[in-house]
Amino acid sequence: MSYANTDDGQKIWYAVTGETDRGMTPLLLIQGLALDHHGWDSADGDFGDRPVIVMDHRGTGASDDHFPDDWSMSGFARDAVSVLDAAGIQRAMVYGHSMGGRIAQWLGALYPDRVAALVLGSTTAGDETGVARPQHATDALNSGDGARLSTLFYTDAWLAEHGDTATSVLPSPTSTAAMGAHLAAVARHDGPVPAQIEAPTLILHGGDDELTVVENARLLDREIPRSTLQVFDGERHVYWVASERPHAVVRSFFDEHDRR
Repeated sequence: MSYANTDDGQKIWYAVTGETDRGMTPLLLIQGLALDHHGWDSADGDFGDRPVIVMDHRGTGASDDHFPDDWSMSGFARDAVSVLDAAGIQRAMVYGHSMGGRIAQWLGALYPDRVAALVLGSTTAGDETGVARPQHATDALNSGDGARLSTLFYTDAWLAEHGDTATSVLPSPTSTAAMGAHLAAVARHDGPVPAQIEAPTLILHGGDDELTVVENARLLDREIPRSTLQVFDGERHVYWVASERPHAVVRSFFDEHDRR
């Protein structure tokens, strides 16, 4: 196992798959609220031969779980930079999903020299310009009920065939305090100004996502200077599990910017 050391003395678990010296820019995957690296298990193999870095957020998996009182999305971004430093990677493709998309925006805004290209999936600007989810989705999120959350993550058809898989990738913090720190960071209106993001950016969203409604994707597309928006009709929060198309789009996007 590999660990990165953060600026406040915490250890963040990470793993690298593939060779980082073969000419392809490595890809850093950043998952959402209280999810460890297993949140990306359903995307295993989706990115071809590109080297992939996964990590456990602090408060999940094998990472430490101390949180400063003012913990926020920018703190998670600093943890991600610590992982890149520990892995010896100066510049990466970055793909953040849900809360991970907010963290990825901070990376793009604060560390432009570390981000070759950016993918933002099922996410929001995170400030007061963001569009709120419907109340029933908030209630499901706050309930901690895996069955209720799964219906927001996945389509009914996919759930009917993959129910066990669905419940294995729901939030799994290491402690109640860690979950509280994640929720507090999400609630804090501290999103970067999207116009600050210089990297070419691909924005992906499920058309039927009620956990993060699709209007948030359209807002980001209007504000980020070098952005492209792709909405997958009929898909929910985890839009890639039922179709190869979303991550085929991601692969093409990364390959294009590798060639550039």
